[in-house]
Amino acid sequence: MTDAPAPFWKSKSLAEMNAAEWESLCDGCGRCCLIKMEDEDTGRYYFTDVACKLFDGDTCRCTDYPNRDAQVPDCVRLTPENSGALGWMPPSCAYRLLAEGKDLPEWHPLISRTPATVEIAGASVRGRVHALEDQVSLPELVARIRVWPGRWPKKPALAKRNRKQP
Repeated sequence: MTDAPAPFWKSKSLAEMNAAEWESLCDGCGRCCLIKMEDEDTGRYYFTDVACKLFDGDTCRCTDYPNRDAQVPDCVRLTPENSGALGWMPPSCAYRLLAEGKDLPEWHPLISRTPATVEIAGASVRGRVHALEDQVSLPELVARIRVWPGRWPKKPALAKRNRKQP
């Protein structure tokens, strides 16, 4: 009996992945679409519960993903080269984790085989976004700083949830 081949995220570097593999790394949590502020003196990033103007709160996806950088000039396109160097990326982001030599969490859709586990794990911003960036003033944005987007999500008991009941 032969062992199954390792999944692509374990057998390929980020640079070796094809476009479909690269895109499938995104768990759809939406945390990277939250507006963040950087303290220029300390370099510390602060997350808010305010999202990019192109963010769809129902799907936790960009409403114009192919053209996002044309509409939002400061939108950063992740690449294999920058994915490990962006200090504002959420700690549970697959791109960041793989760039740091870590594995995907058990709730990632590539592991769990369902996107629902992202919400079960508490990683999703669904229902937690206060407004879109073009709907708030700078003083209100500062008042919307939140700690949870920059923390590791709670760990779900996936084994218990997936275990069949007698």
